[in-house]
Amino acid sequence: MPDRPNRRDFLRGSALAALGGVVARSTAGQAAPVDPAENSALALPPESHLGLPVGKLGNLRVTRLFLGCNQVSGYAHSRDLNYVNRLMNEYQTDERVLNTWQLCEELGINTLLSDPFEKPVRLMKRYRKERGGKIQWISEIHPQKYQYEIRLPDLKEHLKVVLDYEPHALYIQGAICDAFVDRGLIEELGEALELMKQSRLPCGLGAHSVETPKACMKADLQPDFFMKTFHSDDYWSATPREQRIEFNVDTRGPTNHDNIWDIKPGVTRESMARFAKPWIAFKVMAAGAIPPEKAFRFAFQGGADFICAGMFDFQVAEDVAIAKKVLAESLDRQRPWRA
Repeated sequence: MPDRPNRRDFLRGSALAALGGVVARSTAGQAAPVDPAENSALALPPESHLGLPVGKLGNLRVTRLFLGCNQVSGYAHSRDLNYVNRLMNEYQTDERVLNTWQLCEELGINTLLSDPFEKPVRLMKRYRKERGGKIQWISEIHPQKYQYEIRLPDLKEHLKVVLDYEPHALYIQGAICDAFVDRGLIEELGEALELMKQSRLPCGLGAHSVETPKACMKADLQPDFFMKTFHSDDYWSATPREQRIEFNVDTRGPTNHDNIWDIKPGVTRESMARFAKPWIAFKVMAAGAIPPEKAFRFAFQGGADFICAGMFDFQVAEDVAIAKKVLAESLDRQRPWRA
C-alpha cells in the first residue's frame, strides 16, 4: 500500500499547484510586461531570493513580501465578531505555525515580523533549534501597556528585553509611535530611536496615522526604514470618509471600529514619496477586506518598497505567486525604489 502523504507534503504540493495556477492565470491572454527604462530609479532592482525579489534594510537582505504575525499572536482585527480571535488561536497550533514558517522559507520568503511576546518568541526558539530555520526576524519594540501610557523609560527597558532574543532588525510598533506623536513627544521618540541604533541593527518606526511619518520627517528623525499602513479605502466596511478620525487606530474609544488602518491613502502616498529610505507597507489588505492581488499592486505601485502581510498556511503559496506577478509588471510608480 502506498504511503499516505503527511500534512507538510500536502501543503508543499498544494503550494506548487497554487504557484502554477496563478502564473497561468496571470499570463493567459496578456502581453509580456514592458521593461522599465534601464538604470531608471523606478526600475525594480534585479536581486532575488528563490525567485522572490529582495531589497535591503541596512545590510539585511529582505524579500519584498514577508510575513506578518498577527495570526500567530491572535489579533484577528475581526471588527465586532468577538469569537474570531479564539477561532484563529485554536487553528494556529504551534505545529501549524512552525509548518507555515517552513513553507514560507521553501517558497522564498526569508523574513517575518512579530511582537516579542510569549508565543512568537517561544516558537522562534523552537523553529531555529528543531527545524534549523533561517528565517530572519524583525521584532517590535512593544511594551505591554496601553500605548498612551508608554513613555521613553518603558521603551528603554523593553529594548533590553528584545535584544536578548537576538532579532535581526527592530522597530517601534505603529500605535506606540502614533501615541508619542499625538502627545507631542517626538523628542522622546527620537531618543528611543537613537538608543535602538546603538544595537547596530536596522531600526525603524511604525505608524497608522500619516501624521506620524510627517512629524518624524519634520523633526529630522532618521530611522533606517518606516512601517506605514497603506491600503485603498473602497471596500464596503471602510469607515465613511467624513467619519474618519486621526490617531484612532487601535485605541480603546467607541469610534474605533477595527475596520480601517489608513484613513488617507492618497496623503500617505504623497507623504511617503518624500521619505528617502525604505518603506514597508502593512495592513495592505485591510485585515482581509481587500483581495491580495489588488492590495499588492496598490501598495507597490503606490511607492512601497516592501509588503508585510499576515498569512495563514493556505494563503502563502498564492500570495507569493501574486507578489512575483505584480513585481514583474511595469508598475506606474512615482516613488523610486529606496531599497
